[in-house]
Amino acid sequence: MGKDNQRYANPDDRSDNVEKLQEMVQNTIHNLEAAHETMQFSSEEEKQKIMDKNKRREESIASFRNEIKDEAKHNKDK
Repeated sequence: MGKDNQRYANPDDRSDNVEKLQEMVQNTIHNLEAAHETMQFSSEEEKQKIMDKNKRREESIASFRNEIKDEAKHNKDK
């Protein structure tokens, strides 16, 4: 049974991708907000690192939202 099963890839199950991506957006927003709160107690160097990281978080959120649109379109076109 082992070798025969290895020939076939798992089917692409995209049914819950939108929900997963939305959860990732929410988690990233939460992390961004928490980092903003932390900044008030941080040194200038730490503030700069937080700002840099938050910029990357904002870019990730935009990417996640684009993926959500793509997945929603894919699900609609089925």
